[in-house]
Amino acid sequence: MKFSLINILKRSTLSTFFTLVAVLTFFEISISTAYCQRISNETLVKDSCPLNFDILRNLVNEDPARTEFGSITTKCQNILGGIHLVQSKYLQTNGYFVPPPITSEACWESYQKLIGEFVNDFDIETSCGYHAEWISKTCMNVTSRAQFESLIPGTKLNKLRYYCTQSLDKSFACGMCTSKLFRLRKVYLDDIDDTAGNISACSWYPNMYTAAFVNQFGPTDRATAKCLFSMEFKPKKSSSRQHRSIIAGVTVGSLVGLLGALAVILFLLMRRRKKNKKEKINPVMEKNDSVKDETSLVFGFGLYSKSTSLIKFKIDEIKNATTNFSRKNIIGMGGYGNVYKGILPDGSEVAIKRFKNCSVAGDANFVHEVEVIASVKHVNLVALRGFCTATVPLGGHQRLIVCDLMQNGSLHDHLFGSGKKKLSWPVRQKIALGTARGLAYLHHGLHPAIIHRDIKASNILLDETFEPKVADFGLAKINSEGTTHLSTRVAGTLGYVAPEYALYGQLTQKSDVYSFGVVLLELLSGKKANSSNEGKILRLTDWAWELVQQGKALDVIEQGMPEIKSPEAMEQYVFIAVLCCHPVLHARPTMDQIVKIFETGFPALSVPGACLVPCNIEVCSD
Repeated sequence: MKFSLINILKRSTLSTFFTLVAVLTFFEISISTAYCQRISNETLVKDSCPLNFDILRNLVNEDPARTEFGSITTKCQNILGGIHLVQSKYLQTNGYFVPPPITSEACWESYQKLIGEFVNDFDIETSCGYHAEWISKTCMNVTSRAQFESLIPGTKLNKLRYYCTQSLDKSFACGMCTSKLFRLRKVYLDDIDDTAGNISACSWYPNMYTAAFVNQFGPTDRATAKCLFSMEFKPKKSSSRQHRSIIAGVTVGSLVGLLGALAVILFLLMRRRKKNKKEKINPVMEKNDSVKDETSLVFGFGLYSKSTSLIKFKIDEIKNATTNFSRKNIIGMGGYGNVYKGILPDGSEVAIKRFKNCSVAGDANFVHEVEVIASVKHVNLVALRGFCTATVPLGGHQRLIVCDLMQNGSLHDHLFGSGKKKLSWPVRQKIALGTARGLAYLHHGLHPAIIHRDIKASNILLDETFEPKVADFGLAKINSEGTTHLSTRVAGTLGYVAPEYALYGQLTQKSDVYSFGVVLLELLSGKKANSSNEGKILRLTDWAWELVQQGKALDVIEQGMPEIKSPEAMEQYVFIAVLCCHPVLHARPTMDQIVKIFETGFPALSVPGACLVPCNIEVCSD
């Protein structure tokens, strides 16, 4: 070695030599540091535990309510979260998910001893059903960070970094992160041996990895521990400060309670006085701020809020606007009711939807939904102006919604109306893109998502510039439990309803994607979703699929369409439409992916093949 260095020195400048020495020194230090920091996973003795339970002890000791660690009904769940928190820290420092099996007993005894410091006479095995060997049991034989990262695609890990790197203190941030973790686990770590009671179950691997390497605050952060390991901690306070806080809290609480009682009494008196005045005065309109005892609204929808411009109309105002619901003013009819053209006192034209078969009992939910939907604003969504609920003698109970009138009617009118001029391809392309943007906003721009459930040509309205507006919020339902919903009552229109929704009541965002695909086929072909020939029902999706399978995708395009683009471009639109109508739910793209495709151009993908078999290309993945 010395001889080599001397020769190098002779043939090199002095600076080159020092550079070489620096590099060698750096590598020597790096290797030594890595050796010191990394605990060998093979050289541990039987009676030693590599897990550092002191981090959990410190977190619990810093909690002023630490005596409650095991006194609640979910004590076993808290103990389970604690062991995974410690394992996550072990993963962060050592690179392994679990310690060697030879150390299981020692680790178990250490953890049992720790729990005994906070909970008297509590045995983890007999009380919770946990076993010592579980502490080293792996998921799908994955033991290290490197194995886990080789199992999960890089794009999925990047999604975790996008949603889980920030503080998880807020419930919204925590919910977004854990939903991604749940989906990742179901797709890549759904081990058949996984059991709910196994403390090393596959369901915890993504959480442990995320806390260790994705979240910037690490597994010992209280918010991270609470979100990813279900550990409840409170901010540390001194005993004197806590005592003063309790006294202050009781004092303030008493004052607030007294003021609250006075406010309730004052409110009731004012409402009674206002109600008496209302019998004498008949205002033209009431702003939403004045919606009274017809409904009781509670908003718990995260990003949703009350609309400040929503108007509550009186039934007399609606009658005057529609000439007492004259048949001459009917501009649309459907299963849920008729749509009337109306003119308000200020001269503005509106569309008024009158729902069938209503009762007072459902008014609270109706107004609740209208409130939420009215707060959703997008250029490609029809904006609600107001609503009305009233009981009319001989007319029964009435429920109506009021929105701006679209001067060019609906897409259905232009595609299938008699005497209508054929839409040019640039206009159809504009309608397809705008509709996709509106649906993408409902699905991905709101939390929780809104699933429309009844996307069809007659629910896509067109303004004076043919900008599309997605309409008919009477069927839109807020899905506050995520993106999947099992419904016992299927709503929608024959020919547009996704098969999994029609057959099993499984409602997802991909159900809307299917319906959008049918509308896109209508735009391309000029044919209806359903038609009849010699008494037989012909479905547009079946017809288009058959042509694509035969290599005749261009036969889907309507003959004589003005300003048509190149055959290659038109063929790609057919492929995307058919892909949206794929019978397999997971093979369909999402609406935001469709928007990206429309805006940036079609990727060089073998889309026809993806249409015929379960999809495995990136454009279709969630």
